[in-house]
Amino acid sequence: MKIAIASDHRGVKYKEEIISYLKEKGHEIIDCSPINNPTDDYPDFAIKTCKKVVNKDAEIGILICRTGIGMSIAANKVKGIRCAKVDSVEDAILCRNDNGANVMTFNYTKDMSLIKKMIDAFMSAEIMNDERHIRRVNKIMKYESGEYDVL
Repeated sequence: MKIAIASDHRGVKYKEEIISYLKEKGHEIIDCSPINNPTDDYPDFAIKTCKKVVNKDAEIGILICRTGIGMSIAANKVKGIRCAKVDSVEDAILCRNDNGANVMTFNYTKDMSLIKKMIDAFMSAEIMNDERHIRRVNKIMKYESGEYDVL
């Protein structure tokens, strides 16, 4: 699987360990924040990562920041992205199953073994196949493109 990944300057250690972990499993990695410093801006990295996913240069995106929230907000501004902040293995599965998430974000205060389990769960989760979930996500995508408004 081809994966785009980025972190803010404080998440670099986690990002590097995740990249090593994913490469060991045979995945191709696109590092969208190869240089980090204390004055960088996480929205730049989130947007760059999400553009890789939208343009199909990567199948999924992984974002890491202190809370996971800022990256998630920035990511969800990119048309075609459904980014979920993940706090558990269950979150990682359900955001793919129920919401068709194509980008995940999490905070780097979590234990690395949990982070790896969440990433594995996200990557192996079945993407939406239930009609109600597909219908709901289609409404979100249509709203995003201006084709739908709340009744």
